[in-house]
Amino acid sequence: MIIDCHGHYTTAPDALGAYRDAQKAALAKDPMKPGAKGLIDISDQQIRDSLEGNQLRMQAQRGTDLTVFSPRASWMGHHIGNAHTSKYWTEHCNELIHRITRLYPSNFVGVAQLPQSPGASLDNSIAELDRCVSQFGFVGCNLNPDPSGGFWTGPPLGDRYWYPFYEKMCELDVPAMIHVSAACNPAFHTTGSHYLAADTTAFMQMLTSDLLADFPTIKFIIPHGGGAVPYHWGRFRGLVQAMKGKPPLEELVLHSVYFDTCVYHQPGIDLLLDVIPAENILFASELLGAVRGVDPLSGHYYDDTKRYIDASPNATEREKEMIFSGNAKRVYAGLKATRSDG
Repeated sequence: MIIDCHGHYTTAPDALGAYRDAQKAALAKDPMKPGAKGLIDISDQQIRDSLEGNQLRMQAQRGTDLTVFSPRASWMGHHIGNAHTSKYWTEHCNELIHRITRLYPSNFVGVAQLPQSPGASLDNSIAELDRCVSQFGFVGCNLNPDPSGGFWTGPPLGDRYWYPFYEKMCELDVPAMIHVSAACNPAFHTTGSHYLAADTTAFMQMLTSDLLADFPTIKFIIPHGGGAVPYHWGRFRGLVQAMKGKPPLEELVLHSVYFDTCVYHQPGIDLLLDVIPAENILFASELLGAVRGVDPLSGHYYDDTKRYIDASPNATEREKEMIFSGNAKRVYAGLKATRSDG
């Protein structure tokens, strides 16, 4: 079985974008306008049309059985508007994912977007996570460590501000994928630098705080192969070694932190599989995500990551089986409740 732990609904019908544009237009007149949730008219057939020529077709072509599916990351836009804006937008996005999981229960399982907003409490995010897990059967969430959109104005992940949310994660036994949204800071390219820098930054925030010690059962997935983490594993080992009272890096993080395989070339996957234990790697492709073209050097799509894992000499067949499905079933405890094949 092949479980892709990182998929986004990047092909949503136009009505979703039109709703967001209307929100932005209202905010341009009054940035603090509460607005109203309203309705979005999207039919089941429009959902099918948006998926069957895209994600579903590519699942079949690449041999993926199940995608852990969430709203489009670059559209989360937590820096846009106010807490009401994020709440209503997030509810619509998650409800659309829930409809997809009802239409295609064998192909998709849901992961929640959160209604984060700079400077706001996490009460709305806690409530939305609970709703999505308890009512919709979602198995995780995407947690944005920088809802300011590239300006990093909020508290780091080890700050007590985040602790009520971590408590809810542990109560529900769901992991969080660390995932920023689009950058509004012109210094960053959203997918080329902001995503990868945020992955690395979040990891370092975990190392320099008591987060992982205070929540020993918590689970985080750092996407995009961990940003710079595997490439600079020795640097992080040395930094932790110099921190007073910290255990070795492996002991500090590997019980709680996992990395996905959204790395789009063979040497990168080989490095990931060589440095990070197989038990801490989850298969992912980010379908359909940031890099959609064909690599002229290989003749295959950059994001066809299964090929790289199949070809890598740095994992045994048993380890590859763990990466492709075993680890996901362990990290996403909710998969056991949503999948009859366990």
